[in-house]
Amino acid sequence: MKRIPLITNIVLAVAIVVLYVLFFTCRPEKSIHSPLSTGSTTELPEGSIVYIQIDTLLNGLDLFHALRVDLEAKAKVIEDDLTKKGRTFERDYNDFVDKVQKGLLVRSQQETQANQLESRQRELQQYSQQKQMEIAEEEQVALNNVINEIQIFLSVYNKEHNYSLILTTSGAPGTIMVGDSSLDITKDVLAGLNEQYAAQRSKRK
Repeated sequence: MKRIPLITNIVLAVAIVVLYVLFFTCRPEKSIHSPLSTGSTTELPEGSIVYIQIDTLLNGLDLFHALRVDLEAKAKVIEDDLTKKGRTFERDYNDFVDKVQKGLLVRSQQETQANQLESRQRELQQYSQQKQMEIAEEEQVALNNVINEIQIFLSVYNKEHNYSLILTTSGAPGTIMVGDSSLDITKDVLAGLNEQYAAQRSKRK
């Protein structure tokens, strides 16, 4: 009889972790650039070089929050489905092992059922990988939509303010580490984006 590795709920739960990596980990409680934490409160002259704290912006962005909540709900449905399928497989596997140990199956039946269980195991693994890919694709599309909305908003926003450059901060080397807080337009941009999102939601209702 072939030995069949048992898929447990723990293995399935580990598989689902990949779904959260890109989209769900963008939740900093505060900016890592503490010197840049206060928003601009006065109108800056045309031609200024200003910056946006991207982590603070995303954290406060209602659109980003709504998309993240939606993806978390979808990921939870997938996780529950995988857990259910894993428990069914585990039950059938244990039933098979019990019958073999009690001598209730002839060798040909053992081989047939062992092959069937191995086939189901492969299908379950493929299904898990497929769902991971689907969620990862949705995550990327959601992020692209957020970035696109920010870029569109800033292109209109800067027609009014005429800044020379609008920079963004991040944790990557070579970006802004320290800056004059009077040049931080995060608060103003965040308020404008959330106001725009609220108006769009109102129109859809």
